[in-house]
Amino acid sequence: MIRPALLATAAVIAAAAPARAQNATVIAPYIEIGQVLDADLTNDDVLTYTSVAAGIDAAITGPRAEAQVSYRYERRIGWNEDLGDQDIHSGLARAAVRLAPGLSLEAGGLATRTRSDIRGAAPGLLTGDADNISQLYTVYAGPSILRQKGALTVGADYRIGYTKVETPTFGVVAPGVPRLDYYDDSLNHLAAARASLAPNTVLPIGLTASGAWEREDAGQLDQRYTGWFVRGDVLVPVSPTVALTAGVGYERITTSQRDPLFTSPGAPALDRDGRFLTDPNSPRRIAYRTDGVYYDAGVVWRPNRRTSIEAHAGKRYGTESYIGAISYQASKSVGLQVQVYDAVQTFGRQLRQGLATLPTGFVNARDSFSQQFNGCVFGTSGDAPGGCLNDVFQSISTASYRARGVDGILSAQRGRSTFGVGAGYSNRRLHAPNTGSGIVTFGLNDESWYGQLFYSRTLSDVSGVDANAFVNVYDSDLAGGEDIVSLGATAAYFHNFGRLQTTATLGLYHFDAGGTLGKALSAQALIAARYTF
Repeated sequence: MIRPALLATAAVIAAAAPARAQNATVIAPYIEIGQVLDADLTNDDVLTYTSVAAGIDAAITGPRAEAQVSYRYERRIGWNEDLGDQDIHSGLARAAVRLAPGLSLEAGGLATRTRSDIRGAAPGLLTGDADNISQLYTVYAGPSILRQKGALTVGADYRIGYTKVETPTFGVVAPGVPRLDYYDDSLNHLAAARASLAPNTVLPIGLTASGAWEREDAGQLDQRYTGWFVRGDVLVPVSPTVALTAGVGYERITTSQRDPLFTSPGAPALDRDGRFLTDPNSPRRIAYRTDGVYYDAGVVWRPNRRTSIEAHAGKRYGTESYIGAISYQASKSVGLQVQVYDAVQTFGRQLRQGLATLPTGFVNARDSFSQQFNGCVFGTSGDAPGGCLNDVFQSISTASYRARGVDGILSAQRGRSTFGVGAGYSNRRLHAPNTGSGIVTFGLNDESWYGQLFYSRTLSDVSGVDANAFVNVYDSDLAGGEDIVSLGATAAYFHNFGRLQTTATLGLYHFDAGGTLGKALSAQALIAARYTF
Protein backbone atom coordinates (compact mmCIF):
# COMPACT_ATOMS: atom_id res chain seq x y z
CA MET A 1 0.00 0.00 0.00
CA ILE A 2 3.03 2.25 0.43
CA ARG A 3 6.28 2.23 -1.45
CA PRO A 4 8.59 -0.58 -0.31
CA ALA A 5 11.37 1.97 0.25
CA LEU A 6 9.27 3.64 2.94
CA LEU A 7 8.30 0.50 4.86
CA ALA A 8 11.22 0.90 7.25
CA THR A 9 10.22 4.47 8.08
CA ALA A 10 6.61 3.48 8.78
CA ALA A 11 7.66 0.62 11.05
CA VAL A 12 10.04 2.82 13.05
CA ILE A 13 7.33 5.46 13.60
CA ALA A 14 4.87 2.78 14.76
CA ALA A 15 7.41 1.20 17.08
CA ALA A 16 8.24 4.57 18.65
CA ALA A 17 4.61 5.15 19.71
CA PRO A 18 4.98 3.80 23.27
CA ALA A 19 7.19 6.74 24.26
CA ARG A 20 4.20 9.08 24.51
CA ALA A 21 2.19 6.89 26.90
CA GLN A 22 1.82 6.94 30.67
CA ASN A 23 1.86 3.84 32.86
CA ALA A 24 -1.50 2.05 32.97
CA THR A 25 -2.66 -1.57 32.91
CA VAL A 26 -6.24 -2.83 32.54
CA ILE A 27 -7.17 -6.52 32.31
CA ALA A 28 -10.86 -7.41 32.21
CA PRO A 29 -11.91 -11.01 31.45
CA TYR A 30 -15.66 -11.62 31.19
CA ILE A 31 -18.43 -14.09 30.48
CA GLU A 32 -21.65 -13.15 28.72
CA ILE A 33 -25.01 -14.66 27.85
CA GLY A 34 -27.48 -13.14 25.42
CA GLN A 35 -30.61 -13.81 23.42
CA VAL A 36 -30.74 -12.82 19.74
CA LEU A 37 -33.72 -12.42 17.42
CA ASP A 38 -33.06 -12.15 13.67
CA ALA A 39 -36.15 -11.30 11.60
CA ASP A 40 -36.07 -11.64 7.80
CA LEU A 41 -38.63 -8.97 6.87
CA THR A 42 -38.45 -9.84 3.16
CA ASN A 43 -39.42 -13.52 3.54
CA ASP A 44 -41.34 -13.15 6.83
CA ASP A 45 -39.06 -15.51 8.73
CA VAL A 46 -37.68 -15.29 12.27
CA LEU A 47 -34.66 -17.02 13.82
CA THR A 48 -33.73 -17.01 17.49
CA TYR A 49 -30.64 -18.28 19.24
CA THR A 50 -28.80 -18.05 22.52
CA SER A 51 -25.30 -16.62 22.63
CA VAL A 52 -22.84 -17.78 25.29
CA ALA A 53 -19.50 -15.98 25.18
CA ALA A 54 -16.22 -15.56 27.02
CA GLY A 55 -13.62 -12.91 26.31
CA ILE A 56 -11.02 -10.50 27.55
CA ASP A 57 -10.31 -6.81 27.12
CA ALA A 58 -6.82 -5.72 28.14
CA ALA A 59 -4.61 -2.68 27.61
CA ILE A 60 -1.09 -1.76 28.67
CA THR A 61 0.49 1.68 28.23
CA GLY A 62 3.86 2.83 29.46
CA PRO A 63 7.13 4.43 28.41
CA ARG A 64 8.42 1.12 26.95
CA ALA A 65 5.26 -0.61 25.77
CA GLU A 66 1.82 0.08 24.39
CA ALA A 67 -0.63 -2.73 23.64
CA GLN A 68 -4.33 -3.55 23.51
CA VAL A 69 -6.13 -6.87 23.13
CA SER A 70 -9.84 -7.51 22.66
CA TYR A 71 -10.84 -11.14 22.09
CA ARG A 72 -14.22 -12.89 22.23
CA TYR A 73 -15.24 -16.52 21.77
CA GLU A 74 -18.95 -17.04 21.20
CA ARG A 75 -21.04 -20.19 21.03
CA ARG A 76 -24.37 -19.73 19.25
CA ILE A 77 -27.05 -22.24 20.16
CA GLY A 78 -30.00 -22.36 17.76
CA TRP A 79 -33.55 -22.85 18.96
CA ASN A 80 -34.70 -24.72 15.86
CA GLU A 81 -33.39 -26.75 12.93
CA ASP A 82 -33.10 -23.66 10.71
CA LEU A 83 -29.97 -22.57 12.58
CA GLY A 84 -27.16 -24.91 13.55
CA ASP A 85 -24.86 -24.32 16.49
CA GLN A 86 -21.84 -22.14 15.65
CA ASP A 87 -18.46 -21.22 17.11
CA ILE A 88 -17.42 -17.60 16.45
CA HIS A 89 -14.04 -16.02 17.15
CA SER A 90 -13.48 -12.27 16.94
CA GLY A 91 -10.66 -10.17 18.26
CA LEU A 92 -7.92 -7.65 17.60
CA ALA A 93 -4.49 -7.30 19.19
CA ARG A 94 -1.84 -4.64 18.56
CA ALA A 95 1.41 -4.13 20.41
CA ALA A 96 4.59 -2.05 20.18
CA VAL A 97 7.40 -2.68 22.65
CA ARG A 98 10.73 -0.89 23.05
CA LEU A 99 13.21 -3.62 23.96
CA ALA A 100 16.33 -1.43 24.15
CA PRO A 101 17.52 1.93 22.80
CA GLY A 102 17.10 1.71 19.03
CA LEU A 103 15.50 -1.77 19.16
CA SER A 104 11.73 -2.34 19.17
CA LEU A 105 9.22 -5.11 18.49
CA GLU A 106 5.86 -4.74 16.76
CA ALA A 107 3.09 -7.35 16.56
CA GLY A 108 -0.57 -7.72 15.70
CA GLY A 109 -3.30 -10.33 15.42
CA LEU A 110 -6.85 -10.45 14.09
CA ALA A 111 -9.73 -12.93 14.22
CA THR A 112 -12.89 -12.05 12.35
CA ARG A 113 -15.51 -13.22 9.89
CA THR A 114 -15.58 -11.55 6.51
CA ARG A 115 -17.01 -11.72 3.01
CA SER A 116 -15.59 -14.38 0.67
CA ASP A 117 -16.70 -13.86 -2.97
CA ILE A 118 -17.26 -10.28 -4.19
CA ARG A 119 -20.12 -11.51 -6.41
CA GLY A 120 -22.07 -13.05 -3.54
CA ALA A 121 -24.14 -11.88 -0.61
CA ALA A 122 -22.80 -9.00 1.48
CA PRO A 123 -24.13 -9.45 5.04
CA GLY A 124 -23.29 -6.52 7.24
CA LEU A 125 -24.69 -7.70 10.60
CA LEU A 126 -23.32 -11.20 10.96
CA THR A 127 -26.20 -12.82 12.80
CA GLY A 128 -27.57 -16.30 12.12
CA ASP A 129 -26.22 -18.42 9.27
CA ALA A 130 -24.93 -15.56 7.10
CA ASP A 131 -24.18 -16.44 3.47
CA ASN A 132 -20.78 -16.00 1.83
CA ILE A 133 -18.82 -15.63 5.08
CA SER A 134 -15.45 -17.11 6.09
CA GLN A 135 -13.78 -17.22 9.49
CA LEU A 136 -10.31 -15.68 9.25
CA TYR A 137 -7.21 -15.51 11.45
CA THR A 138 -4.00 -13.56 10.90
CA VAL A 139 -0.91 -12.66 12.93
CA TYR A 140 2.34 -10.82 12.26
CA ALA A 141 5.40 -9.76 14.27
CA GLY A 142 8.93 -8.53 13.84
CA PRO A 143 11.72 -6.30 15.16
CA SER A 144 12.86 -2.84 14.05
CA ILE A 145 16.33 -1.34 14.52
CA LEU A 146 17.14 2.36 14.33
CA ARG A 147 20.67 3.71 14.79
CA GLN A 148 22.19 7.18 14.53
CA LYS A 149 25.80 7.40 13.36
CA GLY A 150 26.72 11.04 13.25
CA ALA A 151 24.58 12.63 10.53
CA LEU A 152 23.64 9.20 9.14
CA THR A 153 20.42 7.43 10.25
CA VAL A 154 20.28 3.68 9.61
CA GLY A 155 17.19 1.50 10.03
CA ALA A 156 16.17 -2.09 9.36
CA ASP A 157 12.99 -4.15 9.81
CA TYR A 158 11.85 -7.73 9.57
CA ARG A 159 8.22 -8.90 9.54
CA ILE A 160 6.72 -12.37 9.38
CA GLY A 161 2.98 -12.87 8.90
CA TYR A 162 0.58 -15.81 8.65
CA THR A 163 -3.05 -15.84 7.47
CA LYS A 164 -5.56 -18.70 7.63
CA VAL A 165 -9.06 -18.65 6.09
CA GLU A 166 -11.74 -21.28 6.61
CA THR A 167 -13.99 -22.31 3.72
CA PRO A 168 -16.99 -19.99 3.24
CA THR A 169 -20.54 -20.67 4.32
CA PHE A 170 -23.20 -21.75 1.85
CA GLY A 171 -24.78 -19.58 -0.85
CA VAL A 172 -21.54 -17.98 -2.04
CA VAL A 173 -22.78 -17.00 -5.51
CA ALA A 174 -25.94 -17.32 -7.58
CA PRO A 175 -26.83 -20.76 -9.00
CA GLY A 176 -25.09 -21.54 -12.29
CA VAL A 177 -22.24 -19.07 -11.74
CA PRO A 178 -18.79 -20.70 -11.76
CA ARG A 179 -17.23 -20.58 -8.31
CA LEU A 180 -13.72 -19.38 -7.58
CA ASP A 181 -11.04 -21.29 -5.70
CA TYR A 182 -11.11 -20.84 -1.93
CA TYR A 183 -8.25 -19.15 -0.11
CA ASP A 184 -6.45 -21.46 2.31
CA ASP A 185 -3.42 -19.96 4.07
CA SER A 186 -0.25 -17.97 3.42
CA LEU A 187 3.10 -17.26 5.06
CA ASN A 188 4.95 -14.06 4.16
CA HIS A 189 8.31 -12.52 5.03
CA LEU A 190 9.52 -8.94 4.62
CA ALA A 191 13.03 -7.59 5.21
CA ALA A 192 13.79 -3.90 4.61
CA ALA A 193 16.67 -1.53 5.31
CA ARG A 194 17.50 2.12 4.70
CA ALA A 195 20.14 4.78 5.32
CA SER A 196 19.44 8.50 5.18
CA LEU A 197 20.98 11.92 5.62
CA ALA A 198 18.67 14.71 6.76
CA PRO A 199 18.76 18.05 4.88
CA ASN A 200 21.23 20.69 6.11
CA THR A 201 23.50 18.21 7.88
CA VAL A 202 26.23 17.06 5.50
CA LEU A 203 24.47 18.52 2.45
CA PRO A 204 21.73 21.13 1.96
CA ILE A 205 19.52 18.34 0.60
CA GLY A 206 18.37 15.06 2.12
CA LEU A 207 19.37 11.68 0.68
CA THR A 208 17.93 8.20 1.30
CA ALA A 209 18.97 4.79 0.00
CA SER A 210 16.69 1.83 0.71
CA GLY A 211 16.04 -1.75 -0.24
CA ALA A 212 13.59 -4.55 0.55
CA TRP A 213 12.91 -8.22 -0.12
CA GLU A 214 9.53 -9.89 0.27
CA ARG A 215 8.17 -13.38 -0.28
CA GLU A 216 4.82 -15.05 0.29
CA ASP A 217 3.86 -18.70 -0.17
CA ALA A 218 0.15 -19.56 -0.26
CA GLY A 219 -1.45 -22.98 0.10
CA GLN A 220 -4.01 -22.77 -2.71
CA LEU A 221 -2.50 -23.91 -6.05
CA ASP A 222 1.02 -23.44 -4.64
CA GLN A 223 0.85 -19.69 -5.21
CA ARG A 224 3.94 -17.55 -4.68
CA TYR A 225 4.89 -13.87 -4.57
CA THR A 226 8.50 -12.65 -4.67
CA GLY A 227 9.68 -9.05 -4.78
CA TRP A 228 13.08 -7.31 -4.78
CA PHE A 229 13.37 -3.54 -4.46
CA VAL A 230 16.13 -0.90 -4.34
CA ARG A 231 15.56 2.83 -4.39
CA GLY A 232 17.18 6.23 -3.96
CA ASP A 233 15.37 9.42 -2.89
CA VAL A 234 16.31 13.08 -2.66
CA LEU A 235 14.55 15.73 -0.54
CA VAL A 236 15.08 19.41 -1.45
CA PRO A 237 13.74 22.02 1.03
CA VAL A 238 12.40 25.11 -0.74
CA SER A 239 11.02 26.84 2.37
CA PRO A 240 10.75 26.11 6.11
CA THR A 241 7.51 24.16 5.48
CA VAL A 242 7.74 22.90 1.86
CA ALA A 243 10.11 20.44 0.22
CA LEU A 244 10.32 18.81 -3.19
CA THR A 245 11.13 15.12 -3.42
CA ALA A 246 12.00 12.68 -6.20
CA GLY A 247 13.06 9.07 -6.32
CA VAL A 248 14.04 6.32 -8.72
CA GLY A 249 14.16 2.61 -8.05
CA TYR A 250 14.46 -0.83 -9.53
CA GLU A 251 12.03 -3.62 -8.73
CA ARG A 252 11.45 -7.22 -9.76
CA ILE A 253 8.09 -8.72 -8.80
CA THR A 254 6.79 -12.14 -9.82
CA THR A 255 3.55 -13.87 -8.84
CA SER A 256 2.96 -17.44 -9.95
CA GLN A 257 0.93 -20.59 -9.33
CA ARG A 258 0.40 -24.12 -10.57
CA ASP A 259 -2.61 -25.55 -12.44
CA PRO A 260 -5.54 -27.20 -10.68
CA LEU A 261 -6.07 -30.91 -11.17
CA PHE A 262 -9.07 -31.63 -13.42
CA THR A 263 -11.40 -34.65 -13.24
CA SER A 264 -12.76 -33.69 -16.68
CA PRO A 265 -12.45 -30.61 -18.93
CA GLY A 266 -13.67 -27.59 -16.99
CA ALA A 267 -14.23 -29.57 -13.76
CA PRO A 268 -11.43 -29.03 -11.21
CA ALA A 269 -10.89 -31.71 -8.58
CA LEU A 270 -11.72 -30.63 -5.02
CA ASP A 271 -10.51 -31.70 -1.60
CA ARG A 272 -12.86 -32.35 1.31
CA ASP A 273 -12.96 -28.61 2.13
CA GLY A 274 -13.96 -27.66 -1.41
CA ARG A 275 -10.57 -26.24 -2.42
CA PHE A 276 -8.92 -26.95 -5.77
CA LEU A 277 -6.36 -29.75 -5.80
CA THR A 278 -3.01 -28.80 -7.32
CA ASP A 279 -1.75 -30.74 -10.33
CA PRO A 280 1.66 -32.06 -9.16
CA ASN A 281 2.87 -32.27 -12.78
CA SER A 282 1.97 -28.68 -13.64
CA PRO A 283 4.77 -26.23 -14.43
CA ARG A 284 4.79 -22.98 -12.48
CA ARG A 285 2.62 -20.44 -14.35
CA ILE A 286 3.44 -16.73 -14.29
CA ALA A 287 0.43 -14.66 -13.23
CA TYR A 288 2.23 -11.32 -13.12
CA ARG A 289 5.79 -10.11 -13.66
CA THR A 290 7.47 -6.72 -13.69
CA ASP A 291 11.20 -6.15 -13.91
CA GLY A 292 12.59 -2.66 -14.38
CA VAL A 293 12.95 0.93 -13.27
CA TYR A 294 10.20 3.00 -11.68
CA TYR A 295 10.24 6.64 -10.59
CA ASP A 296 8.17 9.43 -9.10
CA ALA A 297 8.39 13.02 -7.89
CA GLY A 298 6.32 14.98 -5.44
CA VAL A 299 5.93 17.62 -2.79
CA VAL A 300 5.90 17.54 1.01
CA TRP A 301 4.15 20.24 3.06
CA ARG A 302 4.52 20.34 6.84
CA PRO A 303 3.29 23.72 8.13
CA ASN A 304 3.49 22.53 11.75
CA ARG A 305 4.28 19.41 13.75
CA ARG A 306 0.63 18.25 13.66
CA THR A 307 0.02 18.57 9.92
CA SER A 308 1.64 16.69 7.02
CA ILE A 309 0.61 16.44 3.37
CA GLU A 310 2.59 14.44 0.82
CA ALA A 311 1.79 13.68 -2.84
CA HIS A 312 3.74 11.76 -5.49
CA ALA A 313 3.19 11.13 -9.20
CA GLY A 314 5.28 8.93 -11.43
CA LYS A 315 5.42 5.75 -13.48
CA ARG A 316 5.24 2.24 -12.09
CA TYR A 317 3.96 -1.15 -13.28
CA GLY A 318 4.05 0.18 -16.83
CA THR A 319 1.50 2.98 -16.25
CA GLU A 320 1.07 6.24 -14.36
CA SER A 321 1.07 5.87 -10.59
CA TYR A 322 -0.16 8.23 -7.88
CA ILE A 323 0.27 7.93 -4.12
CA GLY A 324 -0.05 10.32 -1.21
CA ALA A 325 -0.92 10.83 2.45
CA ILE A 326 -2.52 13.42 4.72
CA SER A 327 -2.08 13.44 8.49
CA TYR A 328 -3.70 16.05 10.73
CA GLN A 329 -3.85 16.03 14.51
CA ALA A 330 -6.21 18.81 15.55
CA SER A 331 -5.69 18.02 19.25
CA LYS A 332 -4.71 15.16 21.54
CA SER A 333 -8.11 13.58 20.95
CA VAL A 334 -8.93 14.55 17.34
CA GLY A 335 -7.09 13.16 14.33
CA LEU A 336 -7.44 12.62 10.59
CA GLN A 337 -5.55 10.36 8.19
CA VAL A 338 -5.98 9.92 4.43
CA GLN A 339 -3.95 7.63 2.21
CA VAL A 340 -3.82 7.21 -1.58
CA TYR A 341 -2.16 3.91 -2.52
CA ASP A 342 -1.03 1.93 -5.56
CA ALA A 343 0.74 -1.43 -5.21
CA VAL A 344 0.85 -5.00 -6.50
CA GLN A 345 -0.68 -7.07 -3.70
CA THR A 346 -1.79 -10.44 -2.47
CA PHE A 347 -4.55 -10.89 0.09
CA GLY A 348 -2.23 -12.04 2.88
CA ARG A 349 0.31 -9.24 2.35
CA GLN A 350 -2.32 -6.50 2.10
CA LEU A 351 -3.99 -7.79 5.26
CA ARG A 352 -0.69 -7.74 7.15
CA GLN A 353 0.00 -4.18 6.01
CA GLY A 354 -3.53 -3.06 6.91
CA LEU A 355 -3.27 -4.63 10.37
CA ALA A 356 0.04 -2.83 10.93
CA THR A 357 -1.63 0.56 10.30
CA LEU A 358 -4.18 0.02 13.10
CA PRO A 359 -3.45 1.83 16.38
CA THR A 360 -2.21 0.18 19.57
CA GLY A 361 -5.10 1.95 21.34
CA PHE A 362 -8.51 1.45 19.70
CA VAL A 363 -12.22 1.85 20.44
CA ASN A 364 -13.85 -1.45 21.37
CA ALA A 365 -17.57 -1.71 20.63
CA ARG A 366 -19.73 -3.07 23.46
CA ASP A 367 -22.33 -5.02 21.44
CA SER A 368 -21.62 -8.27 19.58
CA PHE A 369 -23.33 -7.02 16.40
CA SER A 370 -20.53 -4.49 15.87
CA GLN A 371 -17.60 -6.34 17.45
CA GLN A 372 -16.29 -7.93 14.24
CA PHE A 373 -13.17 -5.88 13.36
CA ASN A 374 -13.76 -6.30 9.61
CA GLY A 375 -14.29 -2.64 8.71
CA CYS A 376 -12.94 0.58 10.20
CA VAL A 377 -11.16 0.52 13.57
CA PHE A 378 -11.12 3.88 15.36
CA GLY A 379 -8.25 5.02 17.55
CA THR A 380 -8.34 6.59 20.99
CA SER A 381 -5.89 9.45 20.35
CA GLY A 382 -5.47 12.18 17.77
CA ASP A 383 -2.01 11.05 16.65
CA ALA A 384 -3.34 7.55 15.78
CA PRO A 385 -6.96 7.98 14.59
CA GLY A 386 -7.28 4.42 13.26
CA GLY A 387 -7.57 2.64 9.93
CA CYS A 388 -10.01 0.77 7.67
CA LEU A 389 -9.67 -2.81 6.45
CA ASN A 390 -12.54 -2.56 3.94
CA ASP A 391 -10.17 -2.47 0.97
CA VAL A 392 -8.74 -5.84 2.06
CA PHE A 393 -12.08 -7.39 2.99
CA GLN A 394 -14.10 -6.41 -0.08
CA SER A 395 -13.48 -10.09 -0.94
CA ILE A 396 -10.95 -12.83 -0.20
CA SER A 397 -8.94 -13.01 -3.41
CA THR A 398 -6.75 -16.02 -4.12
CA ALA A 399 -5.25 -14.20 -7.14
CA SER A 400 -2.64 -11.46 -6.94
CA TYR A 401 -3.79 -8.01 -8.02
CA ARG A 402 -2.86 -4.39 -8.44
CA ALA A 403 -4.57 -2.46 -5.65
CA ARG A 404 -5.36 1.23 -6.08
CA GLY A 405 -7.59 3.44 -4.03
CA VAL A 406 -8.01 5.94 -1.23
CA ASP A 407 -8.74 5.50 2.50
CA GLY A 408 -9.69 8.16 5.02
CA ILE A 409 -10.52 8.03 8.72
CA LEU A 410 -11.39 10.64 11.36
CA SER A 411 -11.73 9.98 15.09
CA ALA A 412 -12.53 12.41 17.89
CA GLN A 413 -13.40 12.58 21.58
CA ARG A 414 -15.32 15.49 23.04
CA GLY A 415 -16.24 15.27 26.71
CA ARG A 416 -18.54 12.27 27.15
CA SER A 417 -18.78 11.62 23.39
CA THR A 418 -16.58 9.62 21.01
CA PHE A 419 -17.20 9.48 17.28
CA GLY A 420 -15.50 8.38 14.09
CA VAL A 421 -15.94 8.45 10.32
CA GLY A 422 -14.24 6.20 7.77
CA ALA A 423 -14.65 6.09 3.99
CA GLY A 424 -12.81 4.97 0.90
CA TYR A 425 -12.66 3.49 -2.59
CA SER A 426 -10.75 0.39 -3.67
CA ASN A 427 -9.99 -1.05 -7.12
CA ARG A 428 -8.31 -4.39 -7.85
CA ARG A 429 -6.92 -5.39 -11.21
CA LEU A 430 -6.72 -9.18 -10.92
CA HIS A 431 -3.78 -11.13 -12.32
CA ALA A 432 -4.13 -14.61 -13.81
CA PRO A 433 -1.81 -16.90 -15.78
CA ASN A 434 -2.50 -17.72 -19.40
CA THR A 435 -2.67 -21.46 -18.79
CA GLY A 436 -0.49 -23.41 -21.17
CA SER A 437 1.83 -20.60 -22.22
CA GLY A 438 2.95 -18.77 -19.08
CA ILE A 439 2.55 -15.35 -20.78
CA VAL A 440 1.61 -12.52 -18.45
CA THR A 441 -2.09 -11.67 -18.61
CA PHE A 442 -4.23 -9.14 -16.79
CA GLY A 443 -7.54 -10.26 -15.39
CA LEU A 444 -10.69 -8.37 -14.60
CA ASN A 445 -11.56 -5.56 -12.18
CA ASP A 446 -13.11 -5.67 -8.71
CA GLU A 447 -14.01 -2.45 -6.97
CA SER A 448 -15.83 -1.19 -3.91
CA TRP A 449 -16.93 2.02 -2.17
CA TYR A 450 -17.46 2.07 1.58
CA GLY A 451 -18.34 4.31 4.49
CA GLN A 452 -18.78 3.85 8.24
CA LEU A 453 -19.96 6.03 11.14
CA PHE A 454 -19.46 5.38 14.85
CA TYR A 455 -20.84 7.29 17.84
CA SER A 456 -20.66 6.58 21.56
CA ARG A 457 -21.81 8.70 24.50
CA THR A 458 -21.56 8.11 28.22
CA LEU A 459 -24.89 9.15 29.76
CA SER A 460 -23.83 8.62 33.38
CA ASP A 461 -21.20 6.80 35.40
CA VAL A 462 -23.05 3.53 34.78
CA SER A 463 -24.81 3.94 31.43
CA GLY A 464 -24.31 4.98 27.83
CA VAL A 465 -25.26 4.48 24.19
CA ASP A 466 -23.42 3.31 21.05
CA ALA A 467 -24.46 3.70 17.41
CA ASN A 468 -22.95 2.39 14.17
CA ALA A 469 -23.91 2.83 10.53
CA PHE A 470 -22.28 1.52 7.36
CA VAL A 471 -22.70 1.33 3.59
CA ASN A 472 -20.82 -0.84 1.08
CA VAL A 473 -21.11 -0.93 -2.71
CA TYR A 474 -19.43 -3.72 -4.72
CA ASP A 475 -18.94 -4.21 -8.45
CA SER A 476 -17.04 -6.94 -10.30
CA ASP A 477 -16.29 -7.86 -13.91
CA LEU A 478 -16.18 -11.55 -12.96
CA ALA A 479 -18.82 -13.84 -14.43
CA GLY A 480 -22.04 -13.38 -12.47
CA GLY A 481 -20.87 -10.12 -10.93
CA GLU A 482 -23.55 -7.50 -10.30
CA ASP A 483 -23.75 -4.15 -8.53
CA ILE A 484 -24.32 -4.95 -4.87
CA VAL A 485 -25.39 -2.50 -2.15
CA SER A 486 -25.17 -3.40 1.53
CA LEU A 487 -26.13 -0.98 4.29
CA GLY A 488 -27.20 -1.12 7.90
CA ALA A 489 -27.19 0.43 11.35
CA THR A 490 -27.17 -0.61 15.01
CA ALA A 491 -27.95 1.19 18.25
CA ALA A 492 -27.14 -0.10 21.74
CA TYR A 493 -27.89 0.98 25.31
CA PHE A 494 -25.87 -0.36 28.22
CA HIS A 495 -26.30 -0.10 31.98
CA ASN A 496 -23.88 -1.39 34.62
CA PHE A 497 -24.78 -2.86 38.00
CA GLY A 498 -21.36 -3.17 39.56
CA ARG A 499 -19.50 -5.90 37.70
CA LEU A 500 -22.66 -6.86 35.80
CA GLN A 501 -23.28 -5.01 32.53
CA THR A 502 -26.57 -5.31 30.66
CA THR A 503 -26.94 -4.37 26.99
CA ALA A 504 -29.90 -3.98 24.64
CA THR A 505 -29.16 -3.66 20.90
CA LEU A 506 -31.31 -3.12 17.82
CA GLY A 507 -30.14 -3.47 14.22
CA LEU A 508 -31.51 -2.97 10.72
CA TYR A 509 -29.87 -4.31 7.56
CA HIS A 510 -30.63 -3.97 3.82
CA PHE A 511 -29.07 -5.84 0.91
CA ASP A 512 -29.76 -5.25 -2.81
CA ALA A 513 -28.04 -7.17 -5.61
CA GLY A 514 -30.83 -7.24 -8.18
CA GLY A 515 -30.87 -10.20 -10.57
CA THR A 516 -30.71 -13.68 -9.04
CA LEU A 517 -29.57 -12.71 -5.54
CA GLY A 518 -32.39 -10.19 -5.20
CA LYS A 519 -33.07 -7.98 -2.16
CA ALA A 520 -33.25 -8.52 1.57
CA LEU A 521 -34.36 -6.48 4.57
CA SER A 522 -33.85 -7.75 8.11
CA ALA A 523 -34.08 -6.55 11.70
CA GLN A 524 -32.10 -7.78 14.69
CA ALA A 525 -32.48 -7.51 18.45
CA LEU A 526 -30.17 -8.55 21.30
CA ILE A 527 -30.48 -8.58 25.06
CA ALA A 528 -27.32 -9.61 26.91
CA ALA A 529 -25.76 -9.65 30.36
CA ARG A 530 -21.98 -9.63 30.91
CA TYR A 531 -20.11 -10.30 34.13
CA THR A 532 -16.57 -8.87 34.32
CA PHE A 533 -14.12 -10.47 36.76
